[in-house]
Order: sequence, then structure tokens, then C-alpha cells
Amino acid sequence: MDVVILAAGKGTRMRSALPKVLQRLAGRPMLAHVLATARRLDVSRICVVYGHGGEVVREALQAPDIVWARQEPQLGTGHAVAQALPQLDGGAPVMVLYGDVPLIGEATLRRLRAAAGERSLALLTIELEDPTGYGRIVRNDEGAVQCIVEQKDATPEQLRINEINTGILMAPYERLVDWLARVGNDNAQGEYYLTDIIALAVAEGTPVVTVTPDAVGETLGVNNRGQLAELERLHQRNQAERLMNDGVTLIDPGRFDLRGELVCGQDVEIDVNCVFEGRVELGDNVRIGPNCVIRDAVIGAGTRIAPFSHIEDTTMGAACVIGPYARTRPGTRLGADVHVGNFVEIKNSHIQDHSKANHLAYVGDADVGQRVNIGAGTITCNYDGANKFRTIIEDDVFIGSDTQLVAPVRVGRGATLGAGTTLTKDAPPEQLTVSRARQLAIPGWKRPIKIKK
Repeated sequence: MDVVILAAGKGTRMRSALPKVLQRLAGRPMLAHVLATARRLDVSRICVVYGHGGEVVREALQAPDIVWARQEPQLGTGHAVAQALPQLDGGAPVMVLYGDVPLIGEATLRRLRAAAGERSLALLTIELEDPTGYGRIVRNDEGAVQCIVEQKDATPEQLRINEINTGILMAPYERLVDWLARVGNDNAQGEYYLTDIIALAVAEGTPVVTVTPDAVGETLGVNNRGQLAELERLHQRNQAERLMNDGVTLIDPGRFDLRGELVCGQDVEIDVNCVFEGRVELGDNVRIGPNCVIRDAVIGAGTRIAPFSHIEDTTMGAACVIGPYARTRPGTRLGADVHVGNFVEIKNSHIQDHSKANHLAYVGDADVGQRVNIGAGTITCNYDGANKFRTIIEDDVFIGSDTQLVAPVRVGRGATLGAGTTLTKDAPPEQLTVSRARQLAIPGWKRPIKIKK
């Protein structure tokens, strides 16, 4: 089958320079969610219909498996689909989706595909207590679909119908071409409605079938910031429930945000207000404290991440202790049982097993061996204002507090650096290296006294 995604709406109620379908839900453009679902349906071709000024949509989501059709001017949904038809294979059934309906589910669309077969017109419909604003599904006395009537064109009797059109449908390609060629714009909006093809199908005897989604939320669209926020929370709640069903403990599923993919082992616990971005893997028995941000990371079994820690592009082994208020930046690799304490920052560094930096340190562009202790206030001076250099710290090194290691420099195995050292040359193994000003006590010195005015 082929898929057409309508994404030409201006989204004026969003009050944004960004096209509506590029507004983000769970960290990704709404249209990206729809595309991801469509790609899981084994489609032959995906055509996205974009509008005037929507070139930014193409630039943002261009991909080899997408063809594009421009709708200008924008004369309604029927007109939009008509622009896409020449871009399709021509022969396969066509499914119509919407770039501002981001939560549509794969299982629902597979049922729609099965119901349509090769010759039927299949509609996705739902029943709402308050259907105001939606097109109504009009059926005959036998329950067969007769047509769809838009809100502005409906009679008082039709307005009492609770079954509404979601806009999502599937139809045979050849019939869709013929029906759209016969759709007119004699309606309150002066537009070519895609929904008018239902009456044409009924008139010629084409079977019209309906399917309902797994959840009403799948069919909800976005027209303003409030609706976007509502769908964000709905989506996050759905993801939280999936994780909990898989055995993950979420202290409060209402305060959880996943903006990517989260893979969890057994007995993982996640506290409140944590944000996961990109792809994150959490091993067995990992504990994440509150208010952490974790992006593109692999975290080993038994690791504990204390509150307010930021983890990005990091791989860490088992039984690490991170935070609170720790930050690991891109290129960080931690071995097993590594401690990264409060207000410690690690960047583009490899720290091996059982090493510790427990307080107020910066380790950047460094290779740190096993069982190394990095004292409070230690920094690797990796940048000379133009270039960056690496620091090598071998196994079993002890680095005293307030030490600066001016890269490129190497600290030999088993070496000790005294507190306050500024290391500009390699430190030999198994020796104490100290670099500090000589301590003096000046007899008779008195502190200055403030002069009264």
C-alpha cells in the first residue's frame, strides 16, 4: 500500500514561525511520529503533502523513502490528496494520515488496512460525547454508512450524531482518482472535502466499512499549544504505563518524560521529574534519582544515579555511583564501580574500574586508569585556547586536592600528587610529586585597618 500524509496546514493558532507539523511532541516533530508509524506498515511509498512556505518541512524531514507533493493554494483535504496521487505507484491501496495527528497507532492502522482489503473504502471513526466541530458519520436504517457531513453543513438532526470522522481512511487507488475528480466545493467552506468521496462510493456500490481505534487519543489532532500539551501528557502517560507493565518502577508516572527510546532491565527504579532523550539503556537494578536528565546513554547493572545529575552520550559499567549534581558529557566512558560525585564534570574521557572523583572536579580529554583517586578541586587543563590535549593517569594514582594537570601530561602508575600541585611535566611512577609555592610565615605582619572617613 501507499501512504499519503497531509502536512500542509499553516497552524496559525500555534502562533509560531515554525510549521505546525514541526512542533515537537516528546522531543520530535509531530510529523516525525506519523512517519515512524507509517514506516512500520510495510508501505511501498510515502508521500507528504506540504504547503506554501512549508519548504522547511522538507528540509527538516527529507529522507530517501519520502516523496513530496506541494499543495498551493490550499483548497481542502480532497485537493491535498489529489496533489499526492501522481507521486504514488498507482495501483496499490492508499491510506491517508495527518501530520498533526501524531499518536495514531500501528495496530489500529493495520486493522484499517485489513478492513479495506483491495476494493473497499475503510474509515476510522470514533464516538464522542461532544462531537462539536467534527464531521458526522451518517448511516441508513440498516447501519450502513451513507456519507459524512461536516459540522457547518449539518442539519440539526445530523448534529445530534455522536459518531464522527477522524479523517483517516483507506481506499483503492483507481477509485480514489475517480472520486476526487468528481468532488466539488459547493459547501460552507468553499473547499474540496476528502469526505465527499464517501457518498460517491456509496452511490456506485463500493463497500464502505468502518474501524475504531484502540484509544480515542490516537485520533486527536493539534491546533493550538493547549492541545499539544494535552497530547504530550497523554503520550507520556502511555509510555509510562508500557514501562510499568514491563516491570519498571516509576515513583510517579505523571512526572515522567521519555523523548526517545528507553530500554530497561529488571527491577529498574526511576524517581520523579526525570527526562530521557535519544536512546537510553538501563541495566538490571539501576536506580535513577529525581530530576535527572539522561540522553543517549548505556548504564550498567546496579548503578545508582543521584538527584540532579545530567548524563549525555555516556557509557558506564556496573555498580557506578553518580551524583548528586554530576555531569557526564559526550565521549564519557566509565568502567565498573566508578564514583563521580557532586559537582564533578567528565568530558570525552575514559575512567576505568574502581576509580573515584568524589567532589568538585573536572576531567576532560583524559584516560584514567584503575583505582585512581581524584581529589576535590582537581582539573585537567586540556585546552590552551586553540587546541585540546589529553591527560594520561595510570593505575593506582592518588591526586591530592586542588591539583591542575596541564595537558599533554602523564601521571605514572602508583604516583602521588600533593595537594595544590600544578603539573606541567610527566610525574614518575611510585613517587610523590609536589609543585607549590614555599610556605612562609611573616613575623610582625598586621592586617590592614579600614580608615575612618
